[in-house]
Amino acid sequence: MSASILALVPPSEPGTILPETPLLGLPLARRTVLGARRAGFSRVVVVGANAELAAALDGAGAELVAAAPPASVRLPWNVVAGAKDLRALEAGAAQAGVPVRGPADVRLAEKHLLRGLIKDEEGFMSRHFDRSISLAVSRRLAGTSVTPNQMTYFAVLIGVVGAPFFLSSRPSVQVIGGILFLLHSILDGCDGELARLKFQESRWGGVLDFWGDNVVHIAVFAAMGMGLARRLGQPWPAWCGIVSVLATIASAYTVYRRTMMGPKEGPLYTSVATHSDSVLSRLTDAVSRRDFIYLILIMSIFGVADWFVISSTIMIPLYFLALLVIAWNDRRVARSAA
Repeated sequence: MSASILALVPPSEPGTILPETPLLGLPLARRTVLGARRAGFSRVVVVGANAELAAALDGAGAELVAAAPPASVRLPWNVVAGAKDLRALEAGAAQAGVPVRGPADVRLAEKHLLRGLIKDEEGFMSRHFDRSISLAVSRRLAGTSVTPNQMTYFAVLIGVVGAPFFLSSRPSVQVIGGILFLLHSILDGCDGELARLKFQESRWGGVLDFWGDNVVHIAVFAAMGMGLARRLGQPWPAWCGIVSVLATIASAYTVYRRTMMGPKEGPLYTSVATHSDSVLSRLTDAVSRRDFIYLILIMSIFGVADWFVISSTIMIPLYFLALLVIAWNDRRVARSAA
């Protein structure tokens, strides 16, 4: 545990923004205090707080003091700092974040915090398209009573509702399924964004999000298999759907058991590898991204989205085998380190 102290101090330059000004649903100073505790600061002190600021910080874990401790990292309370900024300050950076001096700066600060929610391991389409929509939605929901888990349930519902549309061979019907599947994927990003914006991350929320995604994938692959079997009047596509579903369940359980059933500290799931990094683990992580949904949407325009189940029958079992190889390699590395 870090022994560093963050001190929020009055800004040296004049401004019209108060520390209790709302920013994405939370008072500006309260957001910084909560973020600093998450970033690793052992103490967060606020210098010269008045009654209004003290009320805004109630229950946030901040200490109200008259002067900053000598060894503290000082940050003006009007500087909006995201998780990366605060970790950089905790590590010794001289400055970080976006100063807010007037109402015009609030939107810039919001953009800075929202950009910080984009993960390094995002897929190409997720980073450049999905997030632009999900962040816009999360920005509008940050100041409401909507919870991250409620967003998870809503996104899963949309995905499950979209699955039956792949039973049809008609392009117009499949396109609806493709759009709903993509909408599920986009809105699925909102639960994590809201959790971080509202400081409502929870282990249950991470588990719910993980299994919710897999429930949607199972429903979609099952519908594709049955839809293609109806189209061709043959049973083998249905077996393709069954293989895809079973491989999805096996892969999901393997990932869940290896990455989400350990100590509760830290992120629940960031990579399929837990002790080593390899070309195979990086490739497997890349394959697990959801850019394939765009391919399904394109195929649905031509009424052939259900044919995707054939490739999933090959790719998902291969993904599962890759997980087993990575697990074996992780155990070998762990034994060598011990």
